[in-house]
Amino acid sequence: MNYSDLEESIKARRTVYPLSFSGNKAPKSIIEKMLELANWAPTHLRTEPWRFKVFSDSGLVSLLDECKDQYVKNVPAQKYNSTKVDRLEKYKSSVSHIVAIVVKISGKVPEFEELAATAMAVQNMWLYLSNTNRYGGYWSTPQYLMNEDFDKRLNLNRDEKFLGLFYVGKLKDNAKLPKGNRSNWRQKVEFIKTS
Repeated sequence: MNYSDLEESIKARRTVYPLSFSGNKAPKSIIEKMLELANWAPTHLRTEPWRFKVFSDSGLVSLLDECKDQYVKNVPAQKYNSTKVDRLEKYKSSVSHIVAIVVKISGKVPEFEELAATAMAVQNMWLYLSNTNRYGGYWSTPQYLMNEDFDKRLNLNRDEKFLGLFYVGKLKDNAKLPKGNRSNWRQKVEFIKTS
């Protein structure tokens, strides 16, 4: 891969919402390669803090049912939106796999470094999927799942934290991916020189 390929790969990465998924299953080889590449994220002191729990088939259906239950239980009445529950139900037939993203806190480095390393692992997953031109991913961080009950559902240890769900799916033939848009990078950078 040359520099221009890398640049295009980074710029082409997109969040692909499950509504753009066809319902066709991603082959095991795609999921395994995605997770293998996630494992190459930078990691201070090689703590490799990322942990992934992969749900498919009946496991995916059961997880989405739990998500619906958690939504009903944890979202206040004034914020409740039944279309979100309906959307979770539709994911059963459109999403291929759901990956629960977990960070394992080692205590060897500051926690934020392990959170950052795990996010970089997810970025590797996204970059790989976008380069297939057939599969997409969506990282969801619903607050209604950030609780002890859901941690128990995922069988997390005390040193592990749930960071969200990564939905993977095969793109519909007619899926229109959004164009990338960023403001000028120079507006976010300050060059400091010393004399």
